[in-house]
Amino acid sequence: MAINSVGLDASVYGDYTTTADVVKDKTSLSNDDFMTLLLVELQNQDPTQPTDTEQILTQTSQLATLEATDKTNKALEDLATTLAASSDFGAISAIGKTADLGSNAITYTDGETTSFEMYFPSDVASGNVEILDVNGNVIKTISAQTGDAGIYTYTWDGTDTAGNAVDEGMYYATASYTTAAGEDLTTRVGTYPIESVRFDAGETYVKVGSGYVPLSTVVEIY
Repeated sequence: MAINSVGLDASVYGDYTTTADVVKDKTSLSNDDFMTLLLVELQNQDPTQPTDTEQILTQTSQLATLEATDKTNKALEDLATTLAASSDFGAISAIGKTADLGSNAITYTDGETTSFEMYFPSDVASGNVEILDVNGNVIKTISAQTGDAGIYTYTWDGTDTAGNAVDEGMYYATASYTTAAGEDLTTRVGTYPIESVRFDAGETYVKVGSGYVPLSTVVEIY
């Protein structure tokens, strides 16, 4: 006795196929259909009034055009697949490089604490993280965390240097720091190393910092 995938007698509960299941789509003609129609036309022509030679040549030319169009469409589909694969491999090759998101903006909401991540390409011996308003004025300075190169998380309570609460809105974060070797460097929010690549629903994402962003939002990779 044959048993189906859920343990039932296949002779009783097995799948069955009806004529409707095997009907092919005939809403458009293929080059084989076109050739069949042409042969049927020739076989059933009136011997006393045969099909005009010029008409046969025209139909044959149409058949050749149809076949060429099918091949062109197939070639374009293969090309699109190849380009998509090349784009994916290109994204993978970006792992380990630095992505620039094009902005160092952070958002402050009234009554809340703002957290942001900043990447330091070199070790930090000393330095400061600065919060700037839309006019470029430094309104708050936070001591930079010392340590090896990497991504550090900072929090800002929404107050300025005098301890006054600022208006909610968009601000900017930068940092100036000195390495153990005495080199003075700067960095900012919005530049991070690409750690991995993810493909989801036709979209490519890269991991920068602690999260993934669409590759389309990256303005530069270096």
